[in-house]
Amino acid sequence: MSNQNTAPFSLEKSPADKSILVLSGKGGVGKSTVAANLAISLSMQGYSTGLLDTDFHGPSIPKLLGMEGTKLSSSDGKKLNPAELGSLKVISVDFMLSSRTDPVIWRGPMKMNVIKQLFEDVNWGDLDYMIVDCPPGTGDEPLSVVQLLPEPTGAVIVTTPQEMSLSDVRRSIQFCHALKLPVLGVIENMSGFVCPHCGSRTELFGSGGGEKMASEMGVPFLGRIPIEPEIVSSGDSGKPFVYHYGNSQFARDFEGIVTDIVEKVTAD
Repeated sequence: MSNQNTAPFSLEKSPADKSILVLSGKGGVGKSTVAANLAISLSMQGYSTGLLDTDFHGPSIPKLLGMEGTKLSSSDGKKLNPAELGSLKVISVDFMLSSRTDPVIWRGPMKMNVIKQLFEDVNWGDLDYMIVDCPPGTGDEPLSVVQLLPEPTGAVIVTTPQEMSLSDVRRSIQFCHALKLPVLGVIENMSGFVCPHCGSRTELFGSGGGEKMASEMGVPFLGRIPIEPEIVSSGDSGKPFVYHYGNSQFARDFEGIVTDIVEKVTAD
């Protein structure tokens, strides 16, 4: 793999002051949930924020944000206007499909060109933060994003505690190292379940694996997020969790993680 993080088709200018990729080694770890709530949290804190969904084959951002069926418009006939949720600007290929069941059958070069268009041909405005939700793994989409952006700020990597997820996350970290993309930290999602009736904690998928792995790999550990049944229902109903359940343990833990990320990128 090349160690260069630039390419002839790189953008001249990023639409955001800080661009953060959200990665995972495998699917089913809550990566898109983290990306959506990270973008919402930044927006709620007053930052001008964009959320770009590059998971073309399984776009879930519109569902998580209650934006399914949204159609995009153009004010000048040239550039698309992003969908908006409050002050958050959102783009997903799901907005451009005639049906949510339509498959996206694209090879690597097509994906690369589309991602470039989603950066250049959208009226993002001047953003403080661009959050990019990438598909699982280390394929065309995250590679294209890293090569397109002149100076991507870094990556947040999502895992669950069990070894099957952690082994794939190690590849994501090595991917970042190979492309000289800073790893802002690892989030251990689905880390324990606290019974709402008796208060006892059960480690359904184990615990501490993400922190141990991060230490072994020499990257920051951002924190653990417990399992919350409301997260599932909020995702299905399109209600961003940190907004609608701000007093929950998940929201409190997540706000601490967001604060840590902001402090890291601001210091850098």
